[in-house]
Amino acid sequence: MRIDFIHFAPLPALAGGVLIGLAVTLLVLGNGRIAGISGILGELVDTTSSDHAWRAAFMLGLFAAPWIFRLFTTLPVVTIASSPPVLVVAGLLVGIGTRYASGCTSGHGVCGLSRGSIRSLAATATFMAMGFLTAFVTRHLLGL
Repeated sequence: MRIDFIHFAPLPALAGGVLIGLAVTLLVLGNGRIAGISGILGELVDTTSSDHAWRAAFMLGLFAAPWIFRLFTTLPVVTIASSPPVLVVAGLLVGIGTRYASGCTSGHGVCGLSRGSIRSLAATATFMAMGFLTAFVTRHLLGL
């Protein structure tokens, strides 16, 4: 793995982190809800849930943001080096892991850690360790 330090842009990365932190803070202060994407989406598709409006607005914002961003600048070129079957399996494994962990990286890693949650610390450490292990096994041992 190589890090492209020539094109590394710390200020946009910092700005993105600040915006994520601001959005998470506004959601918890304004709505009393945690910005865990899997929970927001899961409750959005749940027909028994009664608070669909803010969840739909949140998800719409996630999908609209790149389209709005591209009005101001050129989007980076994305290259996917894996085959579609590998991507499908990876997506399913992430979804299963999210259900077992009772949350995703945004809920545990961003919101839970900022609240000092020990449970979120354990979940995030597990996410990261399994991500490192999976990348090592698939890239270096299996050559996928």
